[in-house]
Amino acid sequence: MTDTPDSRDTVWVEHEALIDRVPRWVAMLALAVVVVAIWDLATARMGWVSPIILPSPGETLEDLIFVGKNLLTGGYMLEALWTTTRTVFWAFLLATGIGFSLGVLVGETKFGERAVMPYLVAIDTMPKVAFAPLFIAWLGFDIASKVALAAFIATFPIVVSTAAGLYSASENERMLFKAMGASRLQTLMRLKLPNGLPHIFTGLKIAAVGVMAGAITGEFLGGGRGFGALIRQSASQMDTPRVFALILYLSLLGLALFFTVAWLQKRLVFWNKANQPIGAA
Repeated sequence: MTDTPDSRDTVWVEHEALIDRVPRWVAMLALAVVVVAIWDLATARMGWVSPIILPSPGETLEDLIFVGKNLLTGGYMLEALWTTTRTVFWAFLLATGIGFSLGVLVGETKFGERAVMPYLVAIDTMPKVAFAPLFIAWLGFDIASKVALAAFIATFPIVVSTAAGLYSASENERMLFKAMGASRLQTLMRLKLPNGLPHIFTGLKIAAVGVMAGAITGEFLGGGRGFGALIRQSASQMDTPRVFALILYLSLLGLALFFTVAWLQKRLVFWNKANQPIGAA
């Protein structure tokens, strides 16, 4: 009689698709080449799209070089980029402080859950761009109105993620802390917050994207000297390649903020291997 393997001892291995075996940098480079090739075909080669609507890759590259030289030589664009960077930095800090505080209020108290959260949801459903004229009227055309608008856009994801993180501790864990005589503050600091860090960092990464949109929207609508004002000026002159070049450089600023948050998550939430941040090695 031959022995048959016990089904309980059988290890099932999910085979990766061939495309998933390609190294990340190769896949990213190949995708970029395909996109640029289609872009060049539709604009420069075949002329399917007007250059006023979509400039060719060559025209965009020329403006990318021009903007890069201006930034490296300390021209007016470097000052504009520094203005936008300061707006994004302060807005992100403000959104983090307000969002985390409200998230703790919502996640820890019945008052926050029942009374505060419905108002936050109602405010979040409103078109936030419509608030730009109000912030400008209240705070003027200086950087303060842009910071307020950007923080206003980025706060809600942090509130939701913080509250969800505080709820993520299991009932058994909470009962254990209660049985050990831990106070409500000790339970919050030593159980709920550490356990909720993956959720909180998810909200911070969403906010890192939202704060960029808010800062540029504020500069676009409310004047100022940031990159948003340069984009508005270039768009009014129908200089589409310059608009694309400025947007691409802004994306680098947004990526820097996003991956800074992801790096902090990797360092602070190293114990949670199931929740590694996007872009982590």
